[in-house]
Amino acid sequence: MSEITADMIREWLKEVKDPEIPVLSLIDLGVIRDIALEGGEVTIEMTPTFVGCPALETMKEEIHKTLREKGLEKIHIDVNFRKPWTSDLISDSGRRALKSFGLAPPPPNHLFMDLDVLEYAVCPRCGNTNTELRNTFGPTLCRSIHYCNDCKEAFEQFKPL
Repeated sequence: MSEITADMIREWLKEVKDPEIPVLSLIDLGVIRDIALEGGEVTIEMTPTFVGCPALETMKEEIHKTLREKGLEKIHIDVNFRKPWTSDLISDSGRRALKSFGLAPPPPNHLFMDLDVLEYAVCPRCGNTNTELRNTFGPTLCRSIHYCNDCKEAFEQFKPL
């Protein structure tokens, strides 16, 4: 096998899906912040979306499993909050995956100045904005529940941070 690079590892980690949103890879979610290789050891720097994320251990286990399957043995995952995660780190393909999954992607951070942004969401089913916030907390801390008055469907929005 040729020399393993950080780019190769990044590609491999696209296989690791968020346990709560299985159409979204950890790469597309933006929680993998850096990949370093030194002396046969790979270090993955990771910042979860929330402190106390209940899926953190599962994500770490899946990273280890995926990289071991590729032949890597020395794997260190550095979970830190040196640079906070924001919803702007979600890739364009990740935003499309959220929408196809039925979750409204968060708006870019530069579009809002306060928490009123939670009131406004584009329906991922019909694309209309005649929506209303029903609950600021969905099944996870990172999602809110909305209702579309046009297509009469409830949907979740990935919260902007």
